[in-house]
This record gives sequence, C-alpha cells and structure tokens, in this order.
Amino acid sequence: MAKPLTDQDKRKQISVRGLAGVENVADLKTNFNRHLHFTLVKDRNVATKRDYYFALANTVRDYLVGRWIRTQQHYYEKDPKRVYYLSLEFYMGRTLQNTMVNLALENACDEATYQLGLDMEELQDIEEDAGLGNGGLGRLAACFLDSMASLGLAAYGYGIRYEFGIFNQKIVNGWQVEEADDWLRYGNPWEKARPEYMRPVHFYGRVEHTDEGVKWVDTQVVLALPYDTPVPGYRNNIVNTMRLWSAKAPCDFNLKDFNVGGYIQAVLDRNLAENISRVLYPNDNFFEGKELRLKQEYFVVAATLQDIIRRFKASKFGSTEFVRLDLSTLPDKVAIQLNDTHPAMAIPELMRILMDMEKLTWEKAWDIVVRTCAYTNHTVLPEALERWPVDLFQNLLPRHLEIIYEINRRHLERITKLYPGDVDRLRRMSLIEEGDVKKINMAHLCIVGSHAVNGVARIHSEIIKDTVFKDFYDVDPQKFQNKTNGITPRRWLVMCNPGLAEVIAERIGEDYIRDLDQLKKLLEFVDDDAFIRDVAKVKQENKMKFAAHLEDHYKVKINPNSMFDVQVKRIHEYKRQLLNCLHIITLYNRIKKEPNKSWTPRTIMIGGKAAPGYHTAKMIIKLITSIGDIVNNDPVVGDRLKVIFLENYRVTLAEKVIPAADLSEQISTAGTEASGTGNMKFMLNGALTIGTMDGANVEMAEEAGEENLFIFGMRVNDVEALDKKGYDAVSYYNRIPELKQAMDQISGGAFSPSQPDLFKDLVNMLMHHDRFKVFADYEDYIKCQEKVSTLYKNPKEWTKMVIHNIAGCGKFSSDRTIAQYAREIWGMEPSLEKIAAPDDPR
Repeated sequence: MAKPLTDQDKRKQISVRGLAGVENVADLKTNFNRHLHFTLVKDRNVATKRDYYFALANTVRDYLVGRWIRTQQHYYEKDPKRVYYLSLEFYMGRTLQNTMVNLALENACDEATYQLGLDMEELQDIEEDAGLGNGGLGRLAACFLDSMASLGLAAYGYGIRYEFGIFNQKIVNGWQVEEADDWLRYGNPWEKARPEYMRPVHFYGRVEHTDEGVKWVDTQVVLALPYDTPVPGYRNNIVNTMRLWSAKAPCDFNLKDFNVGGYIQAVLDRNLAENISRVLYPNDNFFEGKELRLKQEYFVVAATLQDIIRRFKASKFGSTEFVRLDLSTLPDKVAIQLNDTHPAMAIPELMRILMDMEKLTWEKAWDIVVRTCAYTNHTVLPEALERWPVDLFQNLLPRHLEIIYEINRRHLERITKLYPGDVDRLRRMSLIEEGDVKKINMAHLCIVGSHAVNGVARIHSEIIKDTVFKDFYDVDPQKFQNKTNGITPRRWLVMCNPGLAEVIAERIGEDYIRDLDQLKKLLEFVDDDAFIRDVAKVKQENKMKFAAHLEDHYKVKINPNSMFDVQVKRIHEYKRQLLNCLHIITLYNRIKKEPNKSWTPRTIMIGGKAAPGYHTAKMIIKLITSIGDIVNNDPVVGDRLKVIFLENYRVTLAEKVIPAADLSEQISTAGTEASGTGNMKFMLNGALTIGTMDGANVEMAEEAGEENLFIFGMRVNDVEALDKKGYDAVSYYNRIPELKQAMDQISGGAFSPSQPDLFKDLVNMLMHHDRFKVFADYEDYIKCQEKVSTLYKNPKEWTKMVIHNIAGCGKFSSDRTIAQYAREIWGMEPSLEKIAAPDDPR
C-alpha cells in the first residue's frame, strides 16, 4: 500500500508559478486585513471562514480591477474589431484560484494566508461554483473566454445571470433528487452590477405597418440589468468581460392596476418579468419548447445587441458622443458568434434593429447581418435541434415572425432558381416546417443568416456536411468549416494538477502553458526512467488525495493502488453509461467464478446529472447505484472491484477526479458525440482513453497514435450499415453468453432483490428500442477492457503510453481553437503581447 499523506503533502503544491515575492506577500497581508476589517467585520476575533474567503477574494480582485480598466482603455484607444460570444450557458466553476493562477499570485497568496494562520485550500472550498451551464457547451464557452483573453482578443461573453444554476444532485436511496442551486445566497465577489447600462427588452404586442415604417407597439417591457465579471488572460495583464443579464420589472410594471386597488397584486406580478433570469433549463442535448425558454433566448439577444450597437457607435472610453452613425461598417468592427441555436434570435433581431430603427433597406441590412453572424453547431441528435412553434412566436415576438417569414421567402426563391421544380428540396430546406404544428427550424435560420457554420470536431463537421445539413452544404459549401474544440491548459492542468504541470516544466520549461504544442518535446523523455517515475508518482499522489476525498465525503475506503476507471459526463443514452454497467457486471461475474485468479483491481467511478424530466437517464443512475450496492458488499470480491457513483458532478469535482483517473471512458456510439472535451482533459492529465472512434477521440488517436489509446467498436460507416440492415439486439443477446447472463441478472432482480421488476423499462429499451446499439459494441468493449487490465499490470509500459498521450495534447488547447476562429471566421489576429500593468508606466 502507498504511504498516507503527510500534512506537508496536503498543503497545496504550487508549481510553475514562480516564487512568492516578499513584497507581494506583505502587500497581500496588508490588503487582506484591510478588507477583513473595513468591508467585512470590525473585530477579527468574530470573523468566520466565509469572511476570510471574501477578504481573500476581494484582495485578489483588487489586482484584477486596475488591469480590467486599463484593458478597456486599451481597446478604446486601439479600436480593434470586437468579438461577441453569445451563449445561454457559461459553466465557469470557481473563480478565485483560476484568477490567482492567471495573475501569477498563487504562491504569494498561499504564503500570505499561511503566515496569517489560514489554509488557502480551505478558503477556496468556501466558494460556490458558478454552475450556469449543463455540460460541454457551457464549459466550452468558459474555456473560450479564458483563451480569448490570453490571446489578447477584444472579446465579450454575453449570457444570462441565472439566479439558480444547474441543480445540485443528491443521491437518496440510489435515486437522483434535485435541489435548487442557490449559488448567489452569500453574494458573489467577482461580479459588478452595471445599472447605468440597463436596457429595455420588449415582448408580446402587435405590429403596425405605417408610412414611417414598421412599428412594434403595445409591448410588455422587461429591463435587462447587466452584471460584469472580469476574465483575466494568462499573465498578459489583459482582463476581458463576461456580461450576464438579469431580468428586472420596470417600476410601472402593471401598476395601472393600482388605480383599481390591485397594488399588492401588481407588485407581486413583477415576479413574472423577473422569472426570465430565475433558472437555467437543466437539459443537455434536448430541446424543451417552453415559452419561458424562448423568452430567455430573446432576452439575452435583445439586450446584447443594444449593447453591441451602443459600443460600436461610441468613440472613446467613457464618451457618449456618437461618432459612427454608418452601420454599414458593422461587420468590420463586430463579430457575433452564436454558441449553438439558442441565441439564433440574434439574426431576426439585428434585422429588426437595422430596418425598423436604423431605416436600412432589406438588402443592406441582410448583407450586414450575414457578414456579422457565425454559427457553431454542437449536435446532430434530432431531439436536440430547436424547432419553435409558429403560434408561440406569433404571440411572443410578432415582428420577428414576420422577418423570419421574409427571410424564408427570399431563401426559398433562391433555392427555386437553383433547383427548379425540386419541391422536396424546398420542403427540406425551408425555415418553416409544415406539419400538425407549424415550426421554425432554428438551425436552418442560423445557417441562412450566417457567413460561417462550424462543427466542433472533424468527424462531426463531416457528418453535418454529408447528412444533417447536406442540402445547405450543396448550395453554400464555402460557409462550412470545422473548429475542433479545446480546453484551457490553465484551469485543466496548471490549476487542477500542479504536480504534473511542475514535472513537465522541469523538463521543457514553462512556455508550454501558453503554447501547448510544446508538449511534443516530451517524446524525448518517453524512455527516461526518471521522467517515467516522476509522472507515475504524481498520478499516485493525486489518487491518494482523491481517495482521501472519497473517504471524507462518501465514507468508502478504496484501494488507491487499484485502477481508477472513470466515466463522468451528463447521463444520456447516447453516452452509453449502460455499456459501462454491462462491463461492471461481466467483471463481477468473472471474479465470482474464479475468485483465486489474479485480477487487476479496479475502482469504477461514474458521475453525472440526469435531466429532471429524463426518465431513462434517472433509471440509469439507479442501476449504477444498485450494482454498486451488490458489488461493494460482496466479500468474495473484496477490494478488487468497487463501484462508486460520484454525486453532484460539477466543475469543482472534475478538477479533483480528472487528475486522479487512470482510465477515461469515452464510449458513445460512433457518430453521436459532436466532440467531447472531457476526453481532452483526461488525456492532458495522464489518463488513458478507452473509446470509440467518435467526436474528438478520432483526432486524439491521430495525435497520440492509435496504438496509445484503447479504441474499440463500430465506426460511423459500420453504424450506418447496421441501420440499413436493421439492428437486432436480441440476436446479440442469444449469441453472447456473458451478455445474456448480465441482462438476465438485471431483469431477474439480482441487483434489485426487493423490486425484481425495477429495471424492466431499461431491459425493454436495450432489447427492443436501443437507438445507440449498446449490444453491438459489447463484445469488442469487453475484449478491449481485458487489454487495459493486462497493460495496467505493467506500470512502466502503462506510464510510457501516458507520456505519449500527454505529448499528443497540443492540438487540444482552446488557444488553438480560438486562434482558428479568430483568423478563419472573425477576421481578427491573436496576439501574445502583454499590456502594461496598472502600476507600470505606460
């Protein structure tokens, strides 16, 4: 067994971040005490841990603010093109440590808090996660903000300041129970309200066509109040802004009722307006056509576009003199990136502003819109594509419906000229889908209204062109691009895995943190015994630390020398947590059958949230926990196999589990996962991937060498061939004895003895309605897992494979992704130059 952690080991290891300057430490202590005394508590003796956290956060924030102001001045002086990243989700996680890393303050803060008798890690743990996202899409947006600041781009993230982010997940008797995430309960030291930039947003009403033009009248107004959060680049003194809008009722909201004595009701009704920014819809890769959701989508777009145009027109920093009145140059100064279809309303809204408010012609306005907007597609799953009922639009946004109809009319006119008489093509390409309920296809709106359309991994971008949007690709092939996703190495290596970051820096220097391609240099050390030992040692320390965390939080004792086999992501049929379950059961049966054989011990951890309304996903969680109850309490198995469901998976838990993982499960059906970014985080942190040729796994295998991943299962063309032939799950069940045994155990109640029928819906789905073909990949997956177990018994060869993977990570930096967006979509040039810090002379 590995030796237990000492107190010195437990104290945060801080690496690659330079030594703490003595004067910095003294300043930090002074500022910390000042904040504690003047802004929080008069008497240090009554200060709570939370007071200490806020004092530290405010101290660090002081270092940010000067840089933040100077950055904005820099942009106003230089007047660069600005990019606006519109996203309904920003899954930021915690801010304190990330800010310290990017400002090179972490050593000094650690030393200062230590001298003050405080534990910095304990203080960091008090911060609430900003969980304003569901999964990959929102976390990608967060990584992109980090990279845009680190590459010196004048960039702004725009979204909604949800009062309640993604729910907290509790596991009660093996079932998921949702609790509201009241993340703002204690205040948020990182945001700044900007009431002076409040903007009105209109809903409902009717449209009047007059001689002076079109007017949208009798609307209900909701005010959008912006909150700004600073986004620091990596050690370049640039601090960009994420602006999130909060909905507020205007003072006179419904107060005309006041005259008839309805004052109390009128004030209570303000909630209806303010509900718009109350809660994040907890769906991932699933479209829910609720009016409130459409309100959220339009709310963020309408407020943001007013802000964009105000900033475009204003000249100097803080000036209100409008100098740019000619909006024809908008595309030269503004790029709008739509993160999926959720902000698609930006296209008709910008048309409305340009025509109804700025009095441009349709042709001129449309040219500006298309050259300004670009669209990122994140999924090919049909249930995820947004299709809004026309009736809902008619009621909520009548003017926008008119504009969308006109966009569609002109679009179909063009298609008719290109393909005369091809009615079927017109039907397929229309923005309006006819049927029992007429619907607007938002993806089609985005493609027609943008100059660039990109997928998020090469295979995904090809699927888009070949199938889902083939008709559009045939007409405008020049629009379609690929931008493979990436992750920020600051948060996902330097911050969460300082030990590994340090070991790498000792060999190749620190510059890789802003140029991840330099990791290729590690290939020189693949056979270096000292490096192999160092990498393995860091992994073992991370495992010990995570095992201690699990023991604290789950009261389970796990074997830190076992293989940590991890699958963490949203719970969804296409991500195939069920395939993982079948492997666990198969392994369990094999150990029971031959208990004296020398098995490779495994701790299998699965984590993730299920959308509250997604019955199958919730049943999958119950199955995982039920299998765990049986396996973990079987004395024959002992600590050779443990199954743990990681409760409430979120950014902060990811930062702990990913550095500790040995094996990363990326096992979606080929052709279903657009990219994945968890796969990249595991790879960078020294876990080996078992996966299908899906999403970015394909490019990971290319970069690291396919022999350095455990690739199994059908490829996209195999899946298509199986679809044509017809997938018959029962034939696999009858042919593969271990699969039959596992399924019979699930359906016979072996894992739910008190409720034998508990999993009948899951069994029925797998046997008769499985769109994601779990059984078709079962046999190959089990064989591949045997290879994993064999290699794990040879630690040196395993670690060499790990080094190949880390060395192949360069491509998967979000810096590379953003540099490509900048050059190939936004027409901007990234820069690594530092601007002067606030205390430097300019």
